[in-house]
Amino acid sequence: MQEFRLIKRVAPLNDFLRLRQITGLTPRSREAAELGLPLSLFGVHILAGDRVIAMGRVVGDGALNFELVDIAVDPEYQGRGLGSAIMSAIMAYLDETAPKGAYITLMADVPALYLKFGFEYSRPASEGMYKLQA
Repeated sequence: MQEFRLIKRVAPLNDFLRLRQITGLTPRSREAAELGLPLSLFGVHILAGDRVIAMGRVVGDGALNFELVDIAVDPEYQGRGLGSAIMSAIMAYLDETAPKGAYITLMADVPALYLKFGFEYSRPASEGMYKLQA
């Protein structure tokens, strides 16, 4: 049985780009990732041996708004609870860091995962939106 190791740190740049690509997340440029990753409030990734196979980050202002982003699990390792492990680490960070009343958001590609952690749909009160910079 393979052992997994959870690291409370943003995934390394090359692994970040690779996981986004193989999981079908919107591609990010190397240049933007080099600038953005160090600005993360919190990051976590999971290793299988020395290979990064899952990741997630929290971004925001650290008090009023927190956004969960880049939650991805290598398709070869999906269905083993790794997404839940990433979310558990993120929620522990938020529980000890986010002030009462902080707004915590995410874009849910897999809503069932996030519902388990207490997230709710914002509709009909509000509608999620996005724009990719051209």
